[in-house]
Amino acid sequence: MSFSRLSWQVALALVLCAVAMTTMPMLAAEAAAPMSNGTSTLVIGLVALSAVASFAMFSGAASAAVLFIGAHGAAWLLIAGISGNEGMARMPYFLLLAAAWLLAWRCVAILSALKPQSPQAKTFLRLLIPAIFGAWILILWEAVTRGAGVPFILLPPPSAIAARIGNSLPILAADVRQTIFKAVLFGYIVGCASGFVVAILADRVPFLRRGLLPIGNMVSALPIIGVAPIMVIWFGFEWQSKAAVVIIMTFFPMLVNTVAGLAASGHMERDLMRTYASSYWQTLFKLRLPAAAPFIFNALKINSTLALIGAIVAEFFGTPIVGMGFRISTEIGRMNVDMVWAEIAVAALAGSVFYGVVAFIERATTFWHPSVRGGRA
Repeated sequence: MSFSRLSWQVALALVLCAVAMTTMPMLAAEAAAPMSNGTSTLVIGLVALSAVASFAMFSGAASAAVLFIGAHGAAWLLIAGISGNEGMARMPYFLLLAAAWLLAWRCVAILSALKPQSPQAKTFLRLLIPAIFGAWILILWEAVTRGAGVPFILLPPPSAIAARIGNSLPILAADVRQTIFKAVLFGYIVGCASGFVVAILADRVPFLRRGLLPIGNMVSALPIIGVAPIMVIWFGFEWQSKAAVVIIMTFFPMLVNTVAGLAASGHMERDLMRTYASSYWQTLFKLRLPAAAPFIFNALKINSTLALIGAIVAEFFGTPIVGMGFRISTEIGRMNVDMVWAEIAVAALAGSVFYGVVAFIERATTFWHPSVRGGRA
């Protein structure tokens, strides 16, 4: 056993467990005190055993595995123990929750320091670390809202949101189809494509470049809550007006980034192309567009989130009785906050998937770029 491997997170977790042991019971209810004492003892034992075993391990991966089991096992016991006794948690409950979180923190720190050799292990770690981080956001959210008795209308626990999602799948599917598969995708494709084409024209025609870019900066500063009702008046209450808002929001980021990317190639490379008697279009496709690819994909990634935000906000100002923005504005008026959070969760998941697909395409097509090669190292 090497005590030099004992980290401050593990040491602090042990101190919190010692303090919790002297201040039990975990719950305020007298009837629940024996049960809470038993749960507290199990959690303290699990945290202490995991902490001691983690710095006794010689392998970093084994130490991380022990901490992972201890942290998540303790969190599960705490949440299970508070079930049915919401709002009755005392200080030991929160101390033990903090101790479990510290073990998870140490687990992620060890995983981040690992240097696996195989590509499969690298990919697994790249997915596992953010998954643990995200899971603990939900765990802390669940445990704190239940333990502190946070009113449901202020912040429902993730379990209630997940239950609402499971019970409202047909409604959520119809909203996703209306907002994402109609307004967002159409507006995103048209806005990005038109911004790219106009950027090529602006690069070719100097007066367009000098005239459009200042206008682009001005239009980018327009408030969406001012543009959305105008688009509804022009194009009606169906998805076309939401797509128009998305086009406006995605056009100018693509225009500005593409113009900047086309100017990124160096003078030496352009002079070399001229010595080969290359035409404008040959230089564009073989030198300047490849050099501009990171800028173009940067605009695509920015627009992947802007498009979803624009479509949802635009639905607040007039839409049929379907759509993610319509559902949020309607259900918040009815105080159905779990449904509002369900729509937010679905929107966040859809936006993350959208962004991830664009990022994956970027890595597959710009693998030669130093930024991508550096990211894989």
